[in-house]
Amino acid sequence: MNKRALKKIFTDTDYVHRSGTPEELQVAEYLKARCEELGANAWIESFPVAMAEIEEAHVFADGKEIPCKGFFCCGSGEEEGELFYMPGQDKVSIAGAKDKIVLMDTSGITYFTYQDLMKAGAKAILFQNGNLHYSDRDIDERDLRDVVIGEERKVLCAMIHTESAVQMVKNGVKKVKIEIRQNEWEGESHNVVAELPGERDEWIVLSAHYDTTALSHGSYDNMTGCVGLLGVIESLRGKKLNYGLRFVFCGSEERGLLGSKAYGSDHEEELSKIALNINLDMIGTIMGKFIVCASAEEKLVNYLTYMSAEIGFPLDARTGVYSSDSTPFADKGVPAVSLARIAGGNVAPIHCRFDRPDVLSMDQLQKDIGFIAEFTRRMAQAVVCPVGREIPENVKKELDEYLYRKRKD
Repeated sequence: MNKRALKKIFTDTDYVHRSGTPEELQVAEYLKARCEELGANAWIESFPVAMAEIEEAHVFADGKEIPCKGFFCCGSGEEEGELFYMPGQDKVSIAGAKDKIVLMDTSGITYFTYQDLMKAGAKAILFQNGNLHYSDRDIDERDLRDVVIGEERKVLCAMIHTESAVQMVKNGVKKVKIEIRQNEWEGESHNVVAELPGERDEWIVLSAHYDTTALSHGSYDNMTGCVGLLGVIESLRGKKLNYGLRFVFCGSEERGLLGSKAYGSDHEEELSKIALNINLDMIGTIMGKFIVCASAEEKLVNYLTYMSAEIGFPLDARTGVYSSDSTPFADKGVPAVSLARIAGGNVAPIHCRFDRPDVLSMDQLQKDIGFIAEFTRRMAQAVVCPVGREIPENVKKELDEYLYRKRKD
């Protein structure tokens, strides 16, 4: 794919398109059209997602209002109580949360921490994000996810900027009041699916998410991955393939891998025909290290390491679980591998206003796509896909921990 075509895709999608919004669907339709232009059969599949519209959200610290954003889907109401700053998530810290409004050092919460806080009797939760020393005072918008709530009750949650959090602790704020009003409903998100057929009735599935967070235009995270899929389609269309290629542009990844989870559930009967999942999540930055995380047998890591040396494309490969759309495939027993070029927040920040096209290198993006296309070609033209179907026990353990089925040791 030439640089002009690459740049046009980033220009055309350079706006916020978060889960379940008309803008997300607009990008889905755009990607479907690009797949069809490249000669791939493509369609859109919908799946349900929890949606909300915040009517008002307020946080008062000792009577003084501070800027905030209410969490989507945390309910509506008012809560008032003593502030409890909780920098740790150990048992001793959590025990102090009873009847308190908890201020955490994080911008989100995991299942087990939420469960522990609810059992301890926390009344509400404040989160923080941002940088005290940066000029912007953006406050991210998050949602309280069903997978985190589990069987516990909902409590009001709000995000404040780190500057406000520091001032609250520094000034010894005693009482906090949270007020949130919102409408909640079941909405829709979408996966875009495209195909290049092969000789066998078996598939290699390539995935990448296209949704953004509330503040981000998502050029790096993860329109680069979507462009990578389009580049593979362009590179391998018309070639004789033993395994067919299916491309899944996932919606709602930023809200807990919802698109890839929905794809796995909706295509349960077809999963046994998927030989391998190749997932792309952030490539093509000006600086950064190309990494491989394989939720599969060690032999795949060795293969990619040898291929790296053979063609002169440096990478750092390991087995494990990657926080992206490869994980639901691996959890269904499909060997999966995530590929990414990690630049770091000082070079290419994500989930904020600075994730824009200018953090990218079209030269590097072409090189990354070239490597990914060559790896995909080798797998798709193999007489038998060389990756074993068994997920190693250490990866299964990581999957259980990542998906909140077990606490980390």
